[in-house]
Amino acid sequence: MTLATISDAASALDISIDTLRRWDKSGVIRSIRNSQGHRQFDLDEIERLRGKRAIRKRGEGGFSVFKSTPTNFVAIDLFAGAGGTALGLENAGFQHVLLSEWDKNACDTLRANRPSWNVVEGDVSNLDFTPYRGLVDVVEGGFPCQSFSFAGKSRGFEDTRGTLFFEFARAVSEVMPRVFIGENVKGLLRHDGGRTLETMINALKSIKDENGIGYKVAYRVLRSQYLDVAQKRERVIIIGVRDDQDCPILFPREKDYVVSLWEAINGCPKSEGQAYPPRKREIMDLIPPGGYWRDLPEAVQREYLAGSFHLSGGKTGMARRLSWDEPSLTLTCSPAQKQTERCHPEETRPLTIREYARVQTFPDDWKFPGSIANAYKQIGNAVPVNMAYHVGRAAVAMLSRTDYDQFDEATAI
Repeated sequence: MTLATISDAASALDISIDTLRRWDKSGVIRSIRNSQGHRQFDLDEIERLRGKRAIRKRGEGGFSVFKSTPTNFVAIDLFAGAGGTALGLENAGFQHVLLSEWDKNACDTLRANRPSWNVVEGDVSNLDFTPYRGLVDVVEGGFPCQSFSFAGKSRGFEDTRGTLFFEFARAVSEVMPRVFIGENVKGLLRHDGGRTLETMINALKSIKDENGIGYKVAYRVLRSQYLDVAQKRERVIIIGVRDDQDCPILFPREKDYVVSLWEAINGCPKSEGQAYPPRKREIMDLIPPGGYWRDLPEAVQREYLAGSFHLSGGKTGMARRLSWDEPSLTLTCSPAQKQTERCHPEETRPLTIREYARVQTFPDDWKFPGSIANAYKQIGNAVPVNMAYHVGRAAVAMLSRTDYDQFDEATAI
């Protein structure tokens, strides 16, 4: 990593300072604050991004949901939601023997799209996983982020009892799969000063079978915009490999391109979606592609932001119109939410349900039964299908002990 100030980076790579600021503000690249609080940029990442943008331009490529040849590897999916991770793993070659989800609407979605899946609706704490011991290759789960009252007391996963993470760890301990995969938001790294993640890692490392065989564990932040997803969405992925498996821990390697919103939703099938009230539509009409509230006249800024106008931060998502030529901002549970606006780049309206689904790389035939609001919620909470596919392919490489060179090896914690 070669770090430089914004002016030095612009000079060294012959890119305008305004372009670097725009890329930084929109989340395409990440600046790093030094000890004095000044922004610094990784020259290698900027150079890669410039190459990526040269490779994929508007009109090239197109919407793709990746799929590989089926394998005999078997998975259990916990906290399955609308099926983003489960579908990604299926596309990577896995067969599911159990999906657990408590939300009725999400279970309806899973059953509508995959009637053959064994979807168990209800509280995961009521499930007994011991019948699957020795029969499952991967246990996967996107457990919620929680702090633990016993953090730091080193009692293994007993420290996490009463939380949904505990249920994930319990499933791993009862099944003892060859590989486990945990998923969470990037905020897990900072949650409770990092103690939450530390407790989770210690809990997973404490799991042993009757012969004392446990897991080596590593985690990494994956950026979906570099994994065939037209969205700037970051997720913490925790991977564990059982000690008796002769393979390294592998993570997907970032691609040398990004996928633009144009590639994702151009030609998208028509579907239902939310609409703006008349005055909000008038205001959003004033925002250019890629713009936000600062592009409004000051009087309109004050009207739209109301009490938030005088706040120093937390406003970058307000009155936000997406850009055709960049990945979308992270989708939320509602595209018309004032703090996290997701307006279509050209038409003055929120993204529709099918556009939302395409940004998350759900195929066009993936149905979301129920209300419009609930469909947005399910899609917004999902793991992008293509991101899950690439994680699944890394798991296939670990389980089959082949193709290591296509992935990044991680050092166990």
